[in-house]
Amino acid sequence: MNPDAVILGAGVIGASVAWHLASRGCRNVLVLERGPEPGVGSTGRATGGFRAQFGTEVNIRLSLLSREKLRRFRDEVGGDPGYRPCGYLFLAGDKGQLAALRSLQPLQRALGLTEVQEVGPEDIRRINPAVRLDGIPGGAFCPTDGFIRPLDILNGYLSAARRMGVQAEFGTEVIGLEIEESGGSRRIAGVRTSRGTIATRTVVNAAGAWAAAVARMAGVDLPVEPARRQIAPTEPFAGLPEDMPLTIFLEDGFHLRVRDSRVLLLWPTEEPHPDPFDTTFDERWLAGLLPRAHAHIPVLTETRIDRARCWAGLYEMSPDKHAILGEAPGVRGLYLANGSSGHGVMHSPALGHLLAEIILDGEARSLDVRPLRPSRFAEGRLNEEISLL
Repeated sequence: MNPDAVILGAGVIGASVAWHLASRGCRNVLVLERGPEPGVGSTGRATGGFRAQFGTEVNIRLSLLSREKLRRFRDEVGGDPGYRPCGYLFLAGDKGQLAALRSLQPLQRALGLTEVQEVGPEDIRRINPAVRLDGIPGGAFCPTDGFIRPLDILNGYLSAARRMGVQAEFGTEVIGLEIEESGGSRRIAGVRTSRGTIATRTVVNAAGAWAAAVARMAGVDLPVEPARRQIAPTEPFAGLPEDMPLTIFLEDGFHLRVRDSRVLLLWPTEEPHPDPFDTTFDERWLAGLLPRAHAHIPVLTETRIDRARCWAGLYEMSPDKHAILGEAPGVRGLYLANGSSGHGVMHSPALGHLLAEIILDGEARSLDVRPLRPSRFAEGRLNEEISLL
C-alpha cells in the first residue's frame, strides 16, 4: 500500500513529524533517510541547548510549546528527553547590549516567560562563579532554559512512531520528486529513490541543511543554506559543575556548557569554507577559541581540549533565522519543516506538532505560524530579531 505521507530525513524534526502524524491516526507513513541510521546528520552533532529567551513572539511561543511537550514526553512518547532546567545566562559586553536584553523582557514576560530576569554582577557571581566579570555590566537569566538530549528525543519519537506502524528505511537516497500538473496547478505524486519510486500525495521535506536540494527537485526555491559550527570538548574536568547554566558572552559569541563531565566550548565564526557541507573539524579555529575561553572563564586554563573528540556540525540557516513551516508555494502536498537556524532540536516538539496540524487539519491550530510561512520571503515579510539572540 502506498504511504499517505513520506518524510524525507530521519533527524529529530522528521521523527517528530512522524510521531505527531501517527498520534493523530495517520500511521501509513514512511520515513526515508540516506544515512545508515537515525541522527547521522545535524541532530547527532547538536550540543543540546534549550531556551525560550528569544526576541520574537513566534520563537518564544515555539519554545514554550516545546517546553510543555518536553515535560509530557515520558508519558506521551516514552523515554527521557533529557530536559534539565539549568538556565541560560546571557552576559552583556557593554551597556548597550544590556539595554537590548532588557528591552526584550516585557515581550517575553507577556507571553508567559515570567521567570526571566535581568541580572547584575553580583547575581552573575552567584549564578556562575566561574565567570570573569571584568567589563560585564549585567545580563539576562532564565532558570527554566537549560538542556535536552537530541538523540534521545529523536529516538523516542521514532521508536514510538514505529510502534504505531510508521515505517523507516535507511540507506535510501532521494533522487527526485514526481509532480503532477493539471489545470495550471502542480502537486506531489511520488518520490523517486535509489530503491525505486514511491507513490504518495504528501511529502515532508525534513532534510535539514540539505533541504534546498530536495526542494529544487520540485522546482521550489528554498532559501536554506548550511552554516558550519565547531565544538571543542575538554578532557574530563571537575572544575565546573554539570548544572552550570549555558553561559553566553554577547561581546564575542563565545559560550559553553558542561555535558557528561566535559566542558563544551563554542565560538561561532562565519569564515568561508570551500565546501559548506564539510563537517571535518578544523583545528586552526582553536587559536581563536582558547584565548577567549581562558579570558572569560579563567578556571579553563586548568584543563585541556580533547582534540580527538572535537567535531563540527551544520545549522540550516534561513534568511531571517526563523523556521520555514508549511506547504510549499506552488506545489500542493509538499510540506516544509526547514531553516530552524540552530533552533531545530529545541523546537522539534513544537514543529512536528504544528506541521501535523497543517497537514491533517489544513492549518495550525495550536499556534499562529503565519510568521513562519514559506511565502514570506517572496512577500518581503521577514521576521526581525535583534542579532544578540
